[in-house]
Amino acid sequence: MEMVLHKANTRGHANHGWLDSWHSFSFGAYYDPNRLHFGALRVLNDDTVVGGAGFGKHPHDNMEIISIPLEGELEHGDSLGNVQVIKKGDVQVMSAGTGVVHSEKNRSQLLPVRFLQIWVFPNQKGVTPRYDQQNFKDEALHNQLATIVAPMGSGQGVQIHQEAWFSLGKLDAGLELEYPLKKDGNGVYAFLIEGDVTINDIVLNRRDGLGLTATNPLRIKANMTSELLLIEVPV
Repeated sequence: MEMVLHKANTRGHANHGWLDSWHSFSFGAYYDPNRLHFGALRVLNDDTVVGGAGFGKHPHDNMEIISIPLEGELEHGDSLGNVQVIKKGDVQVMSAGTGVVHSEKNRSQLLPVRFLQIWVFPNQKGVTPRYDQQNFKDEALHNQLATIVAPMGSGQGVQIHQEAWFSLGKLDAGLELEYPLKKDGNGVYAFLIEGDVTINDIVLNRRDGLGLTATNPLRIKANMTSELLLIEVPV
């Protein structure tokens, strides 16, 4: 087993007033040569945007961008003509492909919005840009690791141009389960949104990240009520 452990307080941090952002990997002004990416996983940002603020129009290309709201409502607009609101329970994907311009803003003028923004390198460049979102009910996530993101054509979750799978679970204290890899040779980056879990004898606390390669399956135990995101990607 090969491992990288990213404790929550070792992440990069930028507070712009309107945006408070924690970076699991190098991003913006935060640069760590040892934390450039985990295989095809390039960015995992833990963002809080204050009421009435947001990201203005800006471009992306050749990147799979996934947003997972944790609290509040995030309003999305893009050059494809999509105007959508996403909230906790929703998962949004934007395949930037040949190029897309989008904006994201807090729908509320008063309450913050918190969300994870995740970038994955695609397995092909120059694809036609696309947008998708899907809602996942709590019961679908309860005490299991539900697939929320999967490769194009898989028919599971929202789909991206990569042999990658995201699994999300809301686990009761004491639950033990295993996660078998979907594809040989992939690695898994575990991000603990809330709670306390043990994965392969390694304890994770709230907002810790753990990358594992050359191990299958993952053995998981929830030490308390927890919300866990697994990101399986080619390494």
